[in-house]
Amino acid sequence: MHIFDTSLPFAPGPVLTHTDASVEDYRLLQSRLGLERNVIVQPSSYGRDHRVLLRSLRASKGLARGVAVIDPSATPEELEVLRAHGVVGVRFNLVQAGATDESMLEDVARLVEPLSWHIQLHLAPADLIRLANRLIALPVPIVLDHFARLNVDALLAGEVKTTVSRMLRSNRVWLKLSAPYIASPRSSAYEDLDGFVRRLAASHLDRLLWGSDWPHVTEADKPDDAVLMNLFLRWFSEDEIRQVLVRNPKVLYGFF
Repeated sequence: MHIFDTSLPFAPGPVLTHTDASVEDYRLLQSRLGLERNVIVQPSSYGRDHRVLLRSLRASKGLARGVAVIDPSATPEELEVLRAHGVVGVRFNLVQAGATDESMLEDVARLVEPLSWHIQLHLAPADLIRLANRLIALPVPIVLDHFARLNVDALLAGEVKTTVSRMLRSNRVWLKLSAPYIASPRSSAYEDLDGFVRRLAASHLDRLLWGSDWPHVTEADKPDDAVLMNLFLRWFSEDEIRQVLVRNPKVLYGFF
C-alpha cells in the first residue's frame, strides 16, 4: 500500500498523483479487513524523497515495513536511515517511470545485497519476458508486482504465465497478488485470473504475497477493498490464505 501527504511536494513531472491518504486512514481499512501489519511502498510520485515514507514508518510503531526507491548514488548513511526505519526492499517502477530505470538494476542490487533487502518490480509484460533471466541472476530476492500484469497484453498472457512459473521455480522470486484491476482489465470479476492463481497455489504457494494497493492510485473509481480481499475465498483454502497473508510475509519482510 501507499501513503500520500500533499503537504510535501511530489517529484517533478509525476505520472500519477493522489490526494491525502494517511496512516490513520489505512488503519480504518485495516480494522475493517481484520489486518494488523502492512508494507508501505514508496510511491513513484515522490521519487527518492522518502520523507512521507519515513514519517509513516515511524507512525506505524513497528507494525509496518517499507519499500524505498533508490538509485546507484545512494550513500551508506542514506541506506542506514532507511533500514533503521524498517525498510526491507527497494522498488523499480518501469511502467510509470520515474527515478529508476533498468540500467540501474545490477548496481542497486549490489548496494542492497549486504542489507538482505529485495527488489520489487512493476513491469510491462514484454519487459518481464525480456528481463526475466537478468532478474533471476541478481543476487537479491525479486518481487513481481500486480500479478505480473498478466492479462494487460492478451497476446503475451501465455508467455507471461510461463515466465512467471519459471521465475518462481528459481526460489529467488515472489509474486504479489495485488491490484487485480491492473492485471485483469477486461473481466468484471477478475475471473480470467482464476486458473493462473490456482495453478500457482498448487505449485508455488510459498512464493505468493498479497497487497491491497490502497489507495488505488491508478483507479478513478475506487474498488471496494473487502470485495478484492474476498477473492481469496475463491482462490484459496483457509490454510492457504494463512500461508499467503501471514507466513510468506514473515519470511520476506521480517515480520515477527
